[in-house]
Amino acid sequence: MTSHRDVLRPAVAVVGGGPAGLAAATALRQLGIGPVLVLERQRSAGGVPRTSDHIGYGVRDLRRVMTGPQYAERIVQQARDWGSDVRTGAMATHWAGDRALLVTSPAGRLLVEAEAVVLATGARERSRSARMIPGDRPSGVLSTGLLQDLVHGRDERAGGLIGLRAVVVGAELVSWSAVLTLREAGCATVAMTTLHERPESYAAFSVPGRTMLRVPVVRRTRVTRIVGKERVEAVELTHEGTGQKVMIECDTVVFTGDWIPDNELARMRGLDLDAGSLSPVVDTALRTSAEGVFAAGNLLHPVDTADVAALDGRHAAAQVADWLGGATRPADAVLVRAGAGFAWVAPGVIRPGDPAPPRGRLLLWPTGHRAVPRVSVRQSGRLLARRVLPWPASPGRVFRVPWSLVSGVRPGGGDVIIGLD
Repeated sequence: MTSHRDVLRPAVAVVGGGPAGLAAATALRQLGIGPVLVLERQRSAGGVPRTSDHIGYGVRDLRRVMTGPQYAERIVQQARDWGSDVRTGAMATHWAGDRALLVTSPAGRLLVEAEAVVLATGARERSRSARMIPGDRPSGVLSTGLLQDLVHGRDERAGGLIGLRAVVVGAELVSWSAVLTLREAGCATVAMTTLHERPESYAAFSVPGRTMLRVPVVRRTRVTRIVGKERVEAVELTHEGTGQKVMIECDTVVFTGDWIPDNELARMRGLDLDAGSLSPVVDTALRTSAEGVFAAGNLLHPVDTADVAALDGRHAAAQVADWLGGATRPADAVLVRAGAGFAWVAPGVIRPGDPAPPRGRLLLWPTGHRAVPRVSVRQSGRLLARRVLPWPASPGRVFRVPWSLVSGVRPGGGDVIIGLD
């Protein structure tokens, strides 16, 4: 890489070339905003779907069912067809001003001075070290993302890192994606573990997974030790209720879910962060606490599906266009906080006159399972709304609350708390 620094001055710099960032770039160009620069640190744009080689993508945004790689190829091509400058291997490393970024790329060091910035950096799974799991440090310990890169990216290391018997830690939707990827690599999943009473994923996935794929789900257990010198040999599981320990022989361990936002740039910029999710706090227009800096996708709600992230990007694009046209944010702001039963809520700010959030939904992360959730909305202790919603609340997946439930919020009336009764 050369050491010179070129200066680029796009109208909008989009950080992140996944579904949210690419959708934002395409929508901006469709609105006549440009030039638009997309910065993607990976060698290829498209985000997680690039290596998720199964169907289920594109339903809400493209109105069709596609595999992950097909979806990624489509959204990258759309962004480029509409004239976005999509640069791969380009990593924003720091801020050089209110809306200026320092970037390293194969073309050299760049200074990007934009009129507006959209952060769409996504989320990642918490690593073994971050989960503080003791034991040996052998090979064969993976995340879902690394597993899919090895298998679907045709990485030559796959044969050495993926064995024949795997334990999948987590029972979220992405956990079943890991099971399918392991199966494609010739590795059987001998157990899936979850801390909860039931799998976190929808029954439409967990029931066929347990029966057709013959994957046993071990509930209310956590991995407390990994055993193995050169290669994983076994994992120790401990039951949360009884403390009973059991050893399962395996040669591969895949840590799934337990998402955290890729918020490094947000932290460097000093943006307000949600205490529960560590994501940037945004209002329903997806404005962050910094003027001209917006955020979208799984950076805000770690983690939802790719098509929901893409719809976030479209929503952000319209708000960016308004801001570039001279619109200002309303002065009054009401904070929205997660109450009993939830870890976080997004968006976290309501302003009078702002649009409804993407898809007319507030997104929350449940801390436990409720088959029949009764949601309450209170402002400064006053009950504004209470409703039983017809979909379950379960940890490991986003819970959606209709925007209509906060229609009674009063500007200047104090914080709003959404909880489960």
